Amino acid sequence: MDFAKNSFKIFSDTTALYHKTDDVDAVVANPYPEGTIEATLHAKNWIDAVQWHLEDIIRDPDIDPVAALALKRRIDSSNQDRTDMVEEIDTYFREKFSGVTPAPDATINTESPAWALDRLSILALKIYHMAREAERTDASPEHIARCQAKLDVLLEQEKDLTAAIDQLLDDIAAGRKYMKVYRQMKMYNDPATNPVLYGNKKS
Repeated sequence: MDFAKNSFKIFSDTTALYHKTDDVDAVVANPYPEGTIEATLHAKNWIDAVQWHLEDIIRDPDIDPVAALALKRRIDSSNQDRTDMVEEIDTYFREKFSGVTPAPDATINTESPAWALDRLSILALKIYHMAREAERTDASPEHIARCQAKLDVLLEQEKDLTAAIDQLLDDIAAGRKYMKVYRQMKMYNDPATNPVLYGNKKS
């Protein structure tokens, strides 16, 4: 199974597509058919790409405090969207492997396939941006060398992570491993579980 390798290509292509506008507010049509896992993976990386740049913007030391607060809330909302998307991808895998009977000695992985793919999506962004740093013509040779060394490590990590994810999926398909989906149950966005939110409610 080459699912992770194919996913990384989608993540890389989406990251490159985002940088054609390099605008956190840009609206670009999903190039994959609606309802497909490819469309979901594209949407996942687009969320990650936008959030990556929101995190850059909010670190501007001269940012207006009011604008920073609005950005912080946008980042919080993006984090929730990211989590929801990961859980949607795990639902895809749970349905895909629903007919597999795990072997008696099957083991569970430390993370679900979708959360591993989440790391792969972020890795695609790291590789893109580190490559741009390594290609800069206005930076010192020392900066270029440091960034190139980091890029080499990231590229090695990409090979290891894609291989590990594809092995995990092969193991689940063969019944050597099984998956359980634990919802993240984030509490800070829920007015019923965040004491700052429900504590401010008027009785």
